[in-house]
Amino acid sequence: MPVVQKNVGGKLGIYVHIPFCRSKCAYCDFYSFAPGDETIYERYVNALLSHMEYYKSAVSQRTPDSVYIGGGTPTVLPEEQLLRLIRGVRHTFHLAKNVEFSVEVNPATVTYRTLVRMRRAGVNRISIGLQSAHEGELQGLSRIHSRGDFEQCFQDARRAKIENISVDLMFGIPRQTQESLLGSVDYVTRLRPEHVSLYNLKIEPGTPFYKLRHQLSLPDEDMEFDMYRAACAMLEKRGYKQYEISNFARPGKMCKHNLKYWNCEEYLGLGPSAHSFFNGTRFSFIPNVQAYIKGIEHIASDIGITVSSEEIKGKARMGEYIMLKFRLSDGLPLGEFQRTFGSDFLELYGAKLPFYLKKGYMVRRGDNIALTHAGMFVSNYILSDILTFEDLNAISPANQF
Repeated sequence: MPVVQKNVGGKLGIYVHIPFCRSKCAYCDFYSFAPGDETIYERYVNALLSHMEYYKSAVSQRTPDSVYIGGGTPTVLPEEQLLRLIRGVRHTFHLAKNVEFSVEVNPATVTYRTLVRMRRAGVNRISIGLQSAHEGELQGLSRIHSRGDFEQCFQDARRAKIENISVDLMFGIPRQTQESLLGSVDYVTRLRPEHVSLYNLKIEPGTPFYKLRHQLSLPDEDMEFDMYRAACAMLEKRGYKQYEISNFARPGKMCKHNLKYWNCEEYLGLGPSAHSFFNGTRFSFIPNVQAYIKGIEHIASDIGITVSSEEIKGKARMGEYIMLKFRLSDGLPLGEFQRTFGSDFLELYGAKLPFYLKKGYMVRRGDNIALTHAGMFVSNYILSDILTFEDLNAISPANQF
């Protein structure tokens, strides 16, 4: 484990990774799997609770104002184990009174009873993975739920008095058209969730989709951009302000936890493959649940679960700041950059900005420079062009989101 450094005050995010699924989606490259032996659930929750205790003194002066239990599929855990975990978080950490406590939910793996008990245990926000409102597209993604399952889950959450709901959608998926995507956006926004995430399908190595990539019927890049722009426009028209490349919210409902990542604020991640930025250091844990459990159970031995650890400073810190700030619709604040790094952003990186400003990929709004919708769609290309080779080389792969 990384050395627990001095105890400092301030806010903090807590992320807990649940690496279990009923079945793994064909496009997913997160560390998750369907366990053959369900006895692992209790051992895993025990390990997480012990891991929290390990960090308890290190964060005793912190006030976590966001908790996010993600996966995988957290609601695959048996109800009692999930509730033990939720209560364990609240017992271990001194959470802020206005804490945002989120749990990811698959519509096929949660009941009204579980949602009620989660809310009573302290969960006040859920994120439901819908992805598409069309049965054929859901089947193409190998999702285990139907549109009917989603709608039942959404209505159950409202009946359970959960007043902050986020819904995930995807675009650029097999057999999808702009019309069908807008149909999904229309369907979701009529239900009036507080938050909508809109993700572009990425074909990642090691996934079943990657093996089938030449056989999949996917929209080309121009079609994907038209989809993205049209969906953004509909979401904005329906009252969902875009605040990040993939995220839209009604007033006051931006995801507090995810904003920590993009604003370079600190968070502690627990579980296999979980990443942290804590006390100025980024570190991550081994992406192997058995090794993780064994490491926690034998914490006094030489079994290590930390696979990366790096103090973030200098070029790496500046490069991360630039990459993450440009994910936000507000963009990069020039004054804050000057105060943080003692350098003028325009002097360092301004030579290539006029082209992107002229072509409509960027916009200057007072003290901020931000990407437009067109710029957000090709943000990786723009940032790799603006940043120097030294900047990009200083940012380790584990630090990129």
